[in-house]
Amino acid sequence: MFTGIIQSVGAITQATPVGTDIQLAIITNKLDMLDVQLGDSIAVNGVCLTVTTLGVNQFEAHVSHETLSVTTGLDKPHPVNLEKALRLSDRLGGHLVSGHVDGVGEVVSFEPLGDCWRLEIRAPHAISKYIAIKGSICIDGVSLTVNSITNDIFSINLIPHTLENTTLQSLARGHRVNLEVDPIARYVERMTLWGLEKPENLEGQNNNA
Repeated sequence: MFTGIIQSVGAITQATPVGTDIQLAIITNKLDMLDVQLGDSIAVNGVCLTVTTLGVNQFEAHVSHETLSVTTGLDKPHPVNLEKALRLSDRLGGHLVSGHVDGVGEVVSFEPLGDCWRLEIRAPHAISKYIAIKGSICIDGVSLTVNSITNDIFSINLIPHTLENTTLQSLARGHRVNLEVDPIARYVERMTLWGLEKPENLEGQNNNA
C-alpha cells in the first residue's frame, strides 16, 4: 500500500523490451534507498512495481504485458513520480493507494487559477461512478482531492507545492495519466450489491457451534 504522497521525482532511464514485457531501469534522485531490499514495492507514476535489481540511487523493475496494457507512461524514458511502500508506523498524509491502476484518463484542460492550476481529466466511463466531489483520487501516483465532476470529466486544483514536487507540472491537453480511485468506493459498491443479491447460501456458513 501507498499514500499518494510523492517522495521523489525520478526518471526511467531505460525501457528494454523483454518479449511482450519491459525491463525498466529507474534513477531515484532524492529517494532514500537505504531501507529498500530486493522484492520491495515502489510506486512508479502510481503503478506498484517490484524491485528486481538494486543500486545506490537506482533500481530495475519488470513490467508485464498485462500491466502495460492498462497503464500509461512505463514504456519509454521520462521523469516519473516515486513512492516507497507504506509502513504501519508512517503518517497517512494522502489516502490509501494500492498501486493498481483502475484506468487511463486524458487531460482535457490544464489552466492557471490564481496561484494554483485547475486540472480537468476525462476518466474512463467505467470508473467515473467511483469519483465523488471532495473524495480522493490518485493521478500518476499523486493523492488529490476531487473538486467537481460532470459526467466523465472531473477537476482538481493543484497548489504550487504539488506542481514543484511531482511530474504533474508537465501535463498538457491530451496527455494520458494513470488513475486509481479510492478503494473504499469499490468496497461500498460490493457490499451494496451483495445486500441486493441476497445470497441463499449464507445461512449456517458462520455457525461454528
